[in-house]
Amino acid sequence: MLLHGYFRSTASYRVRIALNLKGVAYSDAFHHLRRGEQNAPDYLALNPQGLLPTLEIGDAVLTQSLAICDYLDEVYPDPPLLPSDALERAYVRAFSQVIACDIHPVQNLKILDRLRALGLAEDDINCWARTAIEDGLSACDMLIREKDTPFCFGNAPTLADICLVPQLVNARRFGVDLKWDRLLAIEARCLALDAFAKASPEQQPDAE
Repeated sequence: MLLHGYFRSTASYRVRIALNLKGVAYSDAFHHLRRGEQNAPDYLALNPQGLLPTLEIGDAVLTQSLAICDYLDEVYPDPPLLPSDALERAYVRAFSQVIACDIHPVQNLKILDRLRALGLAEDDINCWARTAIEDGLSACDMLIREKDTPFCFGNAPTLADICLVPQLVNARRFGVDLKWDRLLAIEARCLALDAFAKASPEQQPDAE
């Protein structure tokens, strides 16, 4: 497997965690987002969106981090990233999608660059990102408020935790007030696991 990513890409971070949890070996190909390397013609031939990550598996090419995680969970079912109960699976997916569909897309580099191109001041752009993150993480905190488990939805990490930890990295980058004690406690438990620690941005060969 060849994972196309970038150390600061939170979507790539999700896939690194999933691969590590599954114990799947992979190689890296790095694309520097701030230098626009994701827009190179050879990469766009793999991923027409020009986004990271992309996972090459032989002749197959997978894009979108949640789709990649779903694939890994089906092909390498142990340990599972989703609960066995259908209702619990829906809860985990809903939590994950708050981050992957509602927070991350509106505060990623591509959107922030568009705001810059429209002439917005940098302070206003950072406020945009912080607001998106704060609103989304507050919703995530509410979604698991009744849970009394070490991780978001149980005694082991799921897709929800895989999405949460990278988003908290972004939250710190934008100066968000981290007021969610339960989310932070879950993050600490995750980062105590090798699969999460080895996937962290600072541990990647392309880290700056």
